[in-house]
Amino acid sequence: MNHVVVALDSFKGSLSARRATAAVARGLRRRASALVVHEHPVADGGDGTLDALATAGFTSVPVTSTDPLGRPVEACYASRDGVAVVELAVASGLGLVADVPLTAQRAAAASTYGTGQVIAAALDAGHRTVVVGLGGSATTDGGSGLLAALGVRLFDADGAEADATTSPLNAVRAVDMTGLHPSLTGSDRVELVVASDVDNPLLGAHGAAAVYGPQKGADAVMVADLDAALTRWADLLHAATGVDAASSPGAGAAGGAGFALFTLGAHARRGIDLVLELTGLAHRLTGARLVVTGEGRLDHQTLRGKAPAGVAAAARQAGATVVAAAGSCALDLDELAAAGFARAFTLTDLEPDTARCHDQAEPLLERLGEDIAATLPNP
Repeated sequence: MNHVVVALDSFKGSLSARRATAAVARGLRRRASALVVHEHPVADGGDGTLDALATAGFTSVPVTSTDPLGRPVEACYASRDGVAVVELAVASGLGLVADVPLTAQRAAAASTYGTGQVIAAALDAGHRTVVVGLGGSATTDGGSGLLAALGVRLFDADGAEADATTSPLNAVRAVDMTGLHPSLTGSDRVELVVASDVDNPLLGAHGAAAVYGPQKGADAVMVADLDAALTRWADLLHAATGVDAASSPGAGAAGGAGFALFTLGAHARRGIDLVLELTGLAHRLTGARLVVTGEGRLDHQTLRGKAPAGVAAAARQAGATVVAAAGSCALDLDELAAAGFARAFTLTDLEPDTARCHDQAEPLLERLGEDIAATLPNP
């Protein structure tokens, strides 16, 4: 074979992975009509994961759920061959509360209850493996809402059951695990997988509240309050389960949702590795002459487990040349080469105005596709 694979992640706030990938592919085909181009959108386990899986034989299953503030929302998960993939951001993401001012009160109230409802629906449907992609959350509830939706009962200081549709974290003083979903107990329990590229612990200076709380509206006082509440929550779950997961790498992901899932016996996988495995990228790369990958901005974060770095590593292993298509690039030539990229093509090369790049990302990516095709030698 002598084909090109286009495997882009989303351009956040502008284009989904599928639309970005399709735009570059159109440009390639327009400039080189004889070129065989395969479209393979990717994600790193966070926002856009379900979108990427939709092109790999996964079916979207709708679930009526609640958003981080307890309001009704239509969510979904992806299903294929007994595997369910849940994207936390679909029910508990920042985008769902964009209509509410970014305040400390909003940060404290946001709950993962809706994500727990989606996981419960996947378990009720009989899936034997449930993958939960963490990223883009509006929450810092330590996964308390998520656990409540899975049958864990949470009680306040007066012995009353806490409402978990908004974060119960500050009120919880006792935990009863006996109602936990039966698929998550016993020797035949379902496999739970956490997909994340975050290795933060739950607590402290590098924990969920300190590192990610400010992005969700928490001020310095609220960060301290959240960390104290998370500490109390970790002690309660440790006492109730015998599992001490607070220091596990990734426990602080998605405001501590990683911690709650680890307490249930989940194991972690790097998000991009899991997505590439589930979408069958390695097979697609066999015999490829060129791989185009990228995202909105290539920078040092890209090199630490983001989708383009994962695609580049897989492409190099397959013997293909890799080029990047991105909105902008903060990496120098040596850094690009060390990461396996032969070259980076950027929207800012075509349009220096970043606002126009954002608004015109799709046609500009088509032009990048044409420019990339122009560099290819004849087969």
